[in-house]
Amino acid sequence: MSLAIPLPGPAYKIVTPQLIIRCYNPSDAQLLHSALTESLEHLAPWMEWATAEPRPLQANIERLRHFRAEFDLGKNYTYGIFSPQENRLLGSTGLHPRVGPKALEIGYWIHKDYINHGYATETAAALTRVGFEVENVERMEIHCSVENLPSAAVPRKLGYNHEATLIRRSFSHGQKSDQMVWSLFRNEYPASLAAKLEIAAYDAAGRRIL
Repeated sequence: MSLAIPLPGPAYKIVTPQLIIRCYNPSDAQLLHSALTESLEHLAPWMEWATAEPRPLQANIERLRHFRAEFDLGKNYTYGIFSPQENRLLGSTGLHPRVGPKALEIGYWIHKDYINHGYATETAAALTRVGFEVENVERMEIHCSVENLPSAAVPRKLGYNHEATLIRRSFSHGQKSDQMVWSLFRNEYPASLAAKLEIAAYDAAGRRIL
């Protein structure tokens, strides 16, 4: 009987041309607290959870402990988007297994001071590569409100297809909004812009896996 070859992931750290995308640690709580506090006006119209921010610092420590625990258990992969020196949190992202088997959804937000730098696109491209090449999924998805045009521009640039619009499944300016679902399948991935991004990905022991 042959044994299945284990996947090399998950990717704990991803290095892109402009960013460090890595698993959160509780020690990142102050950076997260500052980024959220400074970006609330920018985030609140689109992220329903942002209406409960800012949380006390201790609450962010507990949140990051939870993120790390889920990451280590392979349940959900939430990443911080850091500057190359890792002294600034530029946003947050994740690979979320809530869209069915052999599929992952990418979520992201960017600090208000760092929008329009291409960071969301670079982040989503990197996680697309990790999804297909490390996690070995068959489908990647990105969801956003139909009113959030900057967010919708990200999957469009990367070659995702607008697969569906779900009624009242998203959030916009305090009320329910229709949600766009963008998808990219494995057979479409090689021709996508995401496949061309140069990245390096590392496992929990710091070994390069991509």
